Amino acid sequence: MSMKVMLLLGALAVASADQQPAYSYNAPDSMEYSEESAEAKYDFEWAVKDDYSGNDFGHQESRDGDDTQGSYYVQLPDGRLQKVTYYVDGDNGYVADVTYEGEAQFPESQESVEAPVYAPPRPSYGYPQ
Repeated sequence: MSMKVMLLLGALAVASADQQPAYSYNAPDSMEYSEESAEAKYDFEWAVKDDYSGNDFGHQESRDGDDTQGSYYVQLPDGRLQKVTYYVDGDNGYVADVTYEGEAQFPESQESVEAPVYAPPRPSYGYPQ
């Protein structure tokens, strides 16, 4: 009996797999198909400033077709602010101007800290005492 059930289920599976799906998708007739995409156009801006960790950085960019320009900045560990202003030139590619605001700060240490001297551990045999 189980062989008959298996054959019946196999026949049903083959019959249902042969049918066309109940759905289909076709592009609307009112739209013309074009291989070219529309010109890119966008603007964005974001920034992060966390006083606890000292993180301060951001980015902004705008694009309209082939005209792309923007800037980004980061607060460096030495206290300076690094800014990069850029644009994209069709013939020259990415053109950037890097500037720094402020002076690098290297605070003088109050104590002279000597580098620790590391020695290999002494071998020990037997159980610890």
